[in-house]
Amino acid sequence: MTLIRVDSGAGRLSFGAISMACTIGRSGACVASNKCEGDGCTPLGVWPLRGMLLRPGKVDPAGLLLPWRWVRAGDGWSDDLADPAYNRPVRLPRCFSAESLIRADDAYDVIVILGHNDRPPVPGQGSAIFFHLSEGRPTAGCVAVERTDMLQLLPLLQPGDAMEIV
Repeated sequence: MTLIRVDSGAGRLSFGAISMACTIGRSGACVASNKCEGDGCTPLGVWPLRGMLLRPGKVDPAGLLLPWRWVRAGDGWSDDLADPAYNRPVRLPRCFSAESLIRADDAYDVIVILGHNDRPPVPGQGSAIFFHLSEGRPTAGCVAVERTDMLQLLPLLQPGDAMEIV
């Protein structure tokens, strides 16, 4: 296992000899057990990389080792505490609240799914904690980097790797 290390205080991400700027949640970082849905906090801890979602036409998947699939119209991620599919991928429209994975900006052109609060998900302890592209501002609780940095990292990521947020 190789760790992607995120120094939340310094706003730096490192992977082996590679180091780059990153952004985290608008409320900073918090102990994972204190994470609450919608608090804008990035949870501290070690989170396995579960796989990737890629937007068609935005990223070339050639050479990627981490499992991936294309994002399709109607793909969402449940953020509703009452939803039995909380913190899981879902199809939209849906009678419960869910975030669309097709966005007007480019942030979700690449989504690396982090294994936070997913085995099993506990409603209210945070959903959709991803590693994605930077929007030039703090995230809603995710970790984000610039596109060129993400494209440098993607072919290096392998099953079994994890992100450590400190």
